[in-house]
Amino acid sequence: MGQTCTHLDQIKADARPSSEGCEDCLRTGGRWVHLRMCRTCGHVGCCDSSPNTHATAHFHTTDHPLISSYEPGEDWTWCYKDDTGFRVDGLKDFSHP
Repeated sequence: MGQTCTHLDQIKADARPSSEGCEDCLRTGGRWVHLRMCRTCGHVGCCDSSPNTHATAHFHTTDHPLISSYEPGEDWTWCYKDDTGFRVDGLKDFSHP
């Protein structure tokens, strides 16, 4: 986590989770391991340890570079473009129930 993210301007303060689970897995009947939330639009997708890796697929489809964990007790953010993880002070923390 040493590199700096150059995409913080793409965090949308009004982005809210799109679903309580991976919205794509819920639609197709898939399953997930952990959840991630896009910080640009709020899309909730499954992590790269999940069979369908919908969070990363969302990045490749939309070019939205920033996700945060949607897991209880986790407050990290990841930038796909800069390949780095970090914490953002004051960023609203979301987690699925």
